Amino acid sequence: MKWQGKTVGYALSGSHCTFAEVMPVIKRFVDEGANVVPIVTQTLLTTDTRFGTSDDWQRQLKSITGNDLISTIVEAEPLGPSKLLDVLVIAPCTGNTTSKLANAVTDSPVLMAAKAQMRNQRPLVLAISTNDGLGLNAANIAKLLVCKNVYFVPFGQDNPQQKPNSLVAKMDLVPEACEAALLGQQLQPLLIERSHS
Repeated sequence: MKWQGKTVGYALSGSHCTFAEVMPVIKRFVDEGANVVPIVTQTLLTTDTRFGTSDDWQRQLKSITGNDLISTIVEAEPLGPSKLLDVLVIAPCTGNTTSKLANAVTDSPVLMAAKAQMRNQRPLVLAISTNDGLGLNAANIAKLLVCKNVYFVPFGQDNPQQKPNSLVAKMDLVPEACEAALLGQQLQPLLIERSHS
């Protein structure tokens, strides 16, 4: 599907090890014609890690999308009344974000954008990246699996031997999952086997 004429909200929560994997996905949306609105958590704005600096990730997002970052709750709130986003994807979606979303906590721009999207009964697509997806967060994922207008990027265990509770989405399937979500469908299969290192 070409994304011409569509506005995609692309939200990133704090799974820094996944940022390099999702930048080409964001570029793919743009290359296929989407207007991509980047939405980021405080963690991306303030934290340098071994995976890259905050300034570099911010520069990349602005360069790829051509848009300013939505980085505060106040900036994200108008997404509801404006009905700007055709689809919103949170990729990566951490266990912390998953937990808060499942329990109606709105304390970040990413969660405010999600709340706005759900208010508008438009698709919200989650690409989970969490070390406790098969631990305490399993209950939160289950709650979201049955939520109306919430869809998942297919996911699986990324390292069953060393991190048996860890689940990570197949990030290169984000556009396909969003395309299916716009049709009111969950991309299948939902549970996949990931290649293990």
